[in-house]
Amino acid sequence: MRLGVGVIVVLAVIAAIVAYGSLFTVYQTRQALVVRLGDPVRVVSDPGLHVKLPLVDSIISIDKRILDLEAPAQEVIASDQKRLVVDAFARYKIQEPLKFYQTVGSIEGANSRLSTLLISALRRVLGEATFIQVVRDERPQLTAKMREQLNREAAAFGIVVVDVRIRRADLPEQNSQAVYQRMQTERQRIAAQVRAQGSQRSQEIRSKADRDVTVLIAEATSKAEQIRGEGDAERNRIFADAYSRDRDFFAFYRSMQAYEAGLRHNDTRMLLKPDSDFFRYFGDPAGKSAPTDKPK
Repeated sequence: MRLGVGVIVVLAVIAAIVAYGSLFTVYQTRQALVVRLGDPVRVVSDPGLHVKLPLVDSIISIDKRILDLEAPAQEVIASDQKRLVVDAFARYKIQEPLKFYQTVGSIEGANSRLSTLLISALRRVLGEATFIQVVRDERPQLTAKMREQLNREAAAFGIVVVDVRIRRADLPEQNSQAVYQRMQTERQRIAAQVRAQGSQRSQEIRSKADRDVTVLIAEATSKAEQIRGEGDAERNRIFADAYSRDRDFFAFYRSMQAYEAGLRHNDTRMLLKPDSDFFRYFGDPAGKSAPTDKPK
């Protein structure tokens, strides 16, 4: 009885081991290659639990996601003989696991082969383009051409190239310094030219303003002299009219003006005869006779 129970337990353990060895799991991000005694049998891409022959079949798990490929920076000569340091990368996925396993065997092997192919495609495509096309004008078209060439060559490994991009495309360090120096010199030349033009324009504006000021002052002076002359003429006309109407009053008015201008309170001294015509209104308000005594 005990012997029968032991046999049953042993058989159950063996059955569990066989059942465990005949099942395998495929995750959503992976795909499996079933290899039987060293020969590939089938590819399993659907996620879930699958069956294999225990102790005979082995499972090789292969990534199904989009993978990155980083290539080292390369110095490339453009078609216009300018040197460029180009840093490019690619993204790919494994489409045919069997071919992938038979040709490169692993992701590390695939990266090594694809890196060489990417550098070759980069040199071929950028070697036919000019510096300006690579840096500014046609970069998307150039990367598309690189992807087409790389994808065509990677198909032999069961790989599909999803994208190729140029991360950086610059001049070598020594060339960059020379270009920056030329750019700085050019900007300084332009700044000096603009500054000189501004100074010339400023001088022209200042000269024009000075000329306008001189003209305005001359015109104003001329106008003032003209107005003053017209005023003097009008004054003389009024005086002449007054003189023609009443000569005695005009003579009296002019004498009063002379007294006001000559006899000021600033210690004015005059040497005149008492009977001088200047003092005729002192003795006689009518101005007809001159005083006989000296003024006190």
